[in-house]
Amino acid sequence: MLVVGAGSTGGFFGTRLVQAGRDVTFLVRPERAARLRERGLRLKSPYGDAVVQPKLATAGEIDGTYEAVLLTVKSFALEAALEDLAPAVGEGTIILPVLNGMRHMDRLAARFGRNAVGGCAAKVAATLDGEGGIVQLAPFQELAYGEMDGSRSSRIMAVDEFMRGASFEARLSANIALEMWEKWALLATLGGVTCLMRGNLGEIEASPGGAEFLTRFFEEVASVIGAVGIPLEPAFLAQTRTLLAAAKGSSLTSSMYRDLTAQRPIEADQIVGDLLARARGASLSTPLLAAAYTHLCIYQRRVVSAQSRRSD
Repeated sequence: MLVVGAGSTGGFFGTRLVQAGRDVTFLVRPERAARLRERGLRLKSPYGDAVVQPKLATAGEIDGTYEAVLLTVKSFALEAALEDLAPAVGEGTIILPVLNGMRHMDRLAARFGRNAVGGCAAKVAATLDGEGGIVQLAPFQELAYGEMDGSRSSRIMAVDEFMRGASFEARLSANIALEMWEKWALLATLGGVTCLMRGNLGEIEASPGGAEFLTRFFEEVASVIGAVGIPLEPAFLAQTRTLLAAAKGSSLTSSMYRDLTAQRPIEADQIVGDLLARARGASLSTPLLAAAYTHLCIYQRRVVSAQSRRSD
């Protein structure tokens, strides 16, 4: 397996796979490769810390194809990653993208063919510390994967065997497409509300109109996905409504909110903007999504402008 990226997500799952003796190579930038060669890939976790010395490759160093590619870059780094990983993709390679939203699926299919792309959904809360190590922030650690048509192909069965027993919950899904849409619904809701209101769920709930705002935002997201994607399952809808109804005192935020407060680039287009565009294409009214996207775009332009000034 080639793991593209050794950040918080790719580094977490890749470290656990290396610990389990799996044949994993990380495709990383030269600066990241130098740091990892010097210090190793370090993970701090409630389930036990780890340090591994991973096999590494940088762009131009891939000399053969892989059976599977776990793509874990941020969405705004996708285009560069596609060129870097292209030599790793052969006729039987399955690409498992752990990215937010769904727009990347069309881009991957256009570049490598739809048959090369499987589905994948990760549930892990992790971040990088000041020295480039990975810190797991919460106990959940799940990776679901499957063929987009739900079939049990020989290659997805091989992936399942590869993933199991590696100190995280590995799960072969018969309906990974639905799970990816469900994840997008949750990310768009949590990212939208926490970034727009600049606070965690508990702080939003405690503010005038906050509880109603949380509910209305999710219902707007769910209605869009039901119209332009795959209708969300009643159990998922009920679970998410319960999560939002129990927001009192909750410190829950989103990864996009953590990036925003740290003045890092965010995936505004992929998590909120693309959903808004699909809603407009279906002539749906989404005032809350529109407000969140406008807010995020203002922030994103400021970050880009600040980075440009620093580079000058």
